[in-house]
Amino acid sequence: MKKILFIEDESALQKTFSDILTQEGHEMISATDGEEGVRLAAAEKPDLILLDLILPKINGFEVLKKLKGGITTRDIPIIVLTNLEGAGDIEKAMEMGATTYLVKANYSLEEVLQKIKQALGE
Repeated sequence: MKKILFIEDESALQKTFSDILTQEGHEMISATDGEEGVRLAAAEKPDLILLDLILPKINGFEVLKKLKGGITTRDIPIIVLTNLEGAGDIEKAMEMGATTYLVKANYSLEEVLQKIKQALGE
Protein backbone atom coordinates (compact mmCIF):
# COMPACT_ATOMS: atom_id res chain seq x y z
CA MET A 1 0.00 0.00 0.00
CA LYS A 2 1.43 3.35 -1.09
CA LYS A 3 0.89 6.51 0.92
CA ILE A 4 -0.24 9.55 -1.09
CA LEU A 5 -0.42 13.11 0.20
CA PHE A 6 -2.87 15.38 -1.65
CA ILE A 7 -2.29 19.09 -1.02
CA GLU A 8 -5.47 20.71 -2.37
CA ASP A 9 -7.84 23.30 -0.89
CA GLU A 10 -10.91 22.15 -2.82
CA SER A 11 -12.72 19.67 -0.56
CA ALA A 12 -14.83 18.07 -3.34
CA LEU A 13 -11.66 17.21 -5.28
CA GLN A 14 -10.00 15.95 -2.08
CA LYS A 15 -12.96 13.61 -1.45
CA THR A 16 -13.09 12.33 -5.05
CA PHE A 17 -9.39 11.47 -5.14
CA SER A 18 -9.47 10.04 -1.63
CA ASP A 19 -12.33 7.68 -2.57
CA ILE A 20 -10.69 6.54 -5.82
CA LEU A 21 -7.16 6.10 -4.44
CA THR A 22 -8.44 4.29 -1.34
CA GLN A 23 -10.35 1.91 -3.64
CA GLU A 24 -7.09 1.35 -5.52
CA GLY A 25 -5.54 0.23 -2.22
CA HIS A 26 -3.61 3.37 -1.31
CA GLU A 27 -3.49 5.28 1.94
CA MET A 28 -4.61 8.87 1.40
CA ILE A 29 -3.50 11.86 3.48
CA SER A 30 -5.06 15.27 2.87
CA ALA A 31 -3.80 18.79 3.44
CA THR A 32 -5.94 21.83 2.64
CA ASP A 33 -3.20 24.48 2.63
CA GLY A 34 0.48 24.76 1.82
CA GLU A 35 1.75 24.96 5.40
CA GLU A 36 -0.13 21.83 6.43
CA GLY A 37 1.12 20.08 3.28
CA VAL A 38 4.78 20.77 4.06
CA ARG A 39 4.30 19.66 7.69
CA LEU A 40 2.49 16.43 6.73
CA ALA A 41 5.03 15.60 4.01
CA ALA A 42 7.87 15.77 6.54
CA ALA A 43 5.96 13.86 9.23
CA GLU A 44 4.33 11.16 7.08
CA LYS A 45 6.98 10.72 4.33
CA PRO A 46 4.46 9.76 1.62
CA ASP A 47 5.40 7.76 -1.49
CA LEU A 48 3.87 10.44 -3.73
CA ILE A 49 2.54 13.98 -3.40
CA LEU A 50 -0.24 15.50 -5.50
CA LEU A 51 0.14 19.28 -5.31
CA ASP A 52 -2.15 22.12 -6.35
CA LEU A 53 -0.36 25.43 -6.97
CA ILE A 54 -3.15 27.78 -5.87
CA LEU A 55 -3.28 27.23 -2.11
CA PRO A 56 -4.00 29.22 1.05
CA LYS A 57 -1.17 30.27 3.43
CA ILE A 58 1.76 29.37 1.12
CA ASN A 59 1.34 28.72 -2.59
CA GLY A 60 2.28 25.54 -4.41
CA PHE A 61 5.54 26.91 -5.79
CA GLU A 62 6.71 27.69 -2.22
CA VAL A 63 5.57 24.22 -1.11
CA LEU A 64 7.52 22.65 -4.00
CA LYS A 65 10.61 24.68 -3.07
CA LYS A 66 10.39 23.66 0.61
CA LEU A 67 9.77 19.97 -0.19
CA LYS A 68 12.58 19.72 -2.75
CA GLY A 69 14.89 21.54 -0.31
CA GLY A 70 14.06 19.28 2.63
CA ILE A 71 16.33 16.34 3.45
CA THR A 72 13.45 13.97 4.25
CA THR A 73 11.17 15.16 1.42
CA ARG A 74 13.41 15.98 -1.56
CA ASP A 75 13.19 12.51 -3.17
CA ILE A 76 9.39 12.19 -2.99
CA PRO A 77 7.85 12.36 -6.49
CA ILE A 78 5.50 15.34 -6.84
CA ILE A 79 2.72 15.54 -9.41
CA VAL A 80 1.48 19.09 -9.83
CA LEU A 81 -2.29 19.01 -10.43
CA THR A 82 -3.53 22.54 -11.02
CA ASN A 83 -5.56 24.88 -13.20
CA LEU A 84 -2.54 27.07 -14.00
CA GLU A 85 -1.64 26.28 -17.59
CA GLY A 86 0.78 29.02 -18.54
CA ALA A 87 3.97 27.75 -20.16
CA GLY A 88 5.98 29.75 -17.60
CA ASP A 89 4.22 28.04 -14.70
CA ILE A 90 4.79 24.58 -16.19
CA GLU A 91 8.45 25.31 -16.90
CA LYS A 92 9.00 26.77 -13.41
CA ALA A 93 7.40 23.77 -11.64
CA MET A 94 9.39 21.26 -13.69
CA GLU A 95 12.65 23.16 -13.09
CA MET A 96 11.87 23.17 -9.35
CA GLY A 97 11.65 19.37 -9.35
CA ALA A 98 8.05 18.40 -10.11
CA THR A 99 7.82 14.91 -11.62
CA THR A 100 4.74 15.62 -13.75
CA TYR A 101 2.58 18.69 -14.43
CA LEU A 102 -1.12 18.12 -15.10
CA VAL A 103 -3.69 20.81 -15.83
CA LYS A 104 -6.93 19.68 -14.15
CA ALA A 105 -9.18 20.77 -17.02
CA ASN A 106 -7.14 18.83 -19.59
CA TYR A 107 -7.20 15.40 -17.94
CA SER A 108 -9.95 12.97 -16.98
CA LEU A 109 -9.89 11.34 -13.58
CA GLU A 110 -8.86 8.08 -15.26
CA GLU A 111 -5.88 9.76 -16.97
CA VAL A 112 -4.76 11.36 -13.70
CA LEU A 113 -5.02 7.96 -12.01
CA GLN A 114 -2.82 6.49 -14.77
CA LYS A 115 -0.18 9.20 -14.17
CA ILE A 116 -0.28 8.47 -10.43
CA LYS A 117 0.26 4.75 -11.08
CA GLN A 118 3.19 5.55 -13.39
CA ALA A 119 4.79 7.81 -10.79
CA LEU A 120 4.40 5.06 -8.16
CA GLY A 121 5.93 2.50 -10.53
CA GLU A 122 2.77 0.39 -10.73
